[in-house]
Amino acid sequence: MKFICNKSELCEAISNVSKAVSAKSTIPALEGIKVRVSPDEIELTGYNLEMGIRTAINSITEDSGEFVVSARLFNEFTKRMSGDEINFEVNENLTINISCSSTECSFSAMSAEEYPDLPVIDSEKTFTVKSSVLKSMINQTSYAASVNESKPILTGELFDITDEKFNMVAIDGFRLAIRSETITNSGNYQFVVPKKALLELSSLIRDDSDCIIHINEKHIIFETGSVFIISRLLEGTFHKYKLSIPAEHKTEVIISKREFLTGLERCSLIIDEKNKTPIHCEVTDGFINLNCKTGIGRINDSIKADVKGENVTIGFNHKLMADAVRAADGDKIRILFNGSKKVIEILPLESESFIFLVMPINLKSY
Repeated sequence: MKFICNKSELCEAISNVSKAVSAKSTIPALEGIKVRVSPDEIELTGYNLEMGIRTAINSITEDSGEFVVSARLFNEFTKRMSGDEINFEVNENLTINISCSSTECSFSAMSAEEYPDLPVIDSEKTFTVKSSVLKSMINQTSYAASVNESKPILTGELFDITDEKFNMVAIDGFRLAIRSETITNSGNYQFVVPKKALLELSSLIRDDSDCIIHINEKHIIFETGSVFIISRLLEGTFHKYKLSIPAEHKTEVIISKREFLTGLERCSLIIDEKNKTPIHCEVTDGFINLNCKTGIGRINDSIKADVKGENVTIGFNHKLMADAVRAADGDKIRILFNGSKKVIEILPLESESFIFLVMPINLKSY
C-alpha cells in the first residue's frame, strides 16, 4: 500500500484528529490514529469512545487499505521530515516506510481490525449553523460550564432549540451564560453536549462554511469543512435556566467593557489563594467604584459609567465577573442590578444576543 501526501496538509490533519486519541486505553488501537487509504485521498480518525474526529486529505494513492499508527510517532516523524511531499509505503507486515527528500525512516503499525467503528447515527434531527456563529457561541459560553464532576450534566452545554431560536447555555451554580441565535429549523428539542467536545470543535473551525449538526438520543455529529466530529451526549436533567433570568431590575449601568475589565484585573493583583476576598462594588451617580483589600494590599478604583436608577452596593467574585465581561461583545456593556443580594445581569447594549449572570457575594464588615 503506497500513498504520497503534502506534508503541511498531513501535519494539520494529524493534529486535528489527535485531539480525540486516547492517552491511555484498555484497547491499544485507540492510542493510535486509524488511517484509511482510498483512491485519491487518505482518511484519518481519532477516537476515545467518548468523542471521535475524522478528516480526509487529498493524496496520490496506490491500492486501498487501512491500518492504525501510533499518534505520537505519526505526528513526530511527519513534522520532522524534510521536503514538501512525504512518501509512505506499508508492507504486508504492517511496517511503515517513510521517505521525504533525503530522509528515510520506518516503524510498526497495527491492524485496523482492532479499532472500534465510530457510532453510526440515523439522524433523527438535523439543523445547520454557520461555523463562525457556532464558534462564537461556544467561545462566549464555555467559560461558565462546570468543572465539578459531581454534577456531570453541568460539565456540558445545553443546546435549546425552539422553532428558529437557538440558545446555547452553560451554568456552574455561580454563573450562567446564554448565547442566542436565529437559525433555519423546524422542531423543538434540547440536548447537552460535553464542553470538551465543543472546545475541540471551536479549535477546528477555520472558516465560515455551514456546520451541519445531526443528533439522536445518544450522540451528536458536527460536520464542518473536511472535519467530522462525533460526541456522546450527556444524560440527565439540565437546570431550568430561564427561571434564573431576572424579570426586573432597579439599576442599569452602561460602561466601557475595556475600562471595567481593566479595573477588575487591577483588583485581581492583590487576590490569590491565600488572600481571598470579594470585590466591594458601589454604583453611584456617574461611577462604578471598585474597592478591594487583602493582606497583599488595597485598591480603590472609580470608573465612569452611565447610571440609571438606584444606587447599590454589592459584592462579587473578581474572576467570575471578569470572565463574563471578557466574553461580552462590543465596546460597551449593560449591567443590571436588582439590589445587593440578587443576581447581576450582563447584556449587550441593544439586544439580548447574550445574557451573562453572576451570583453576588454577601459583604461582611469592610
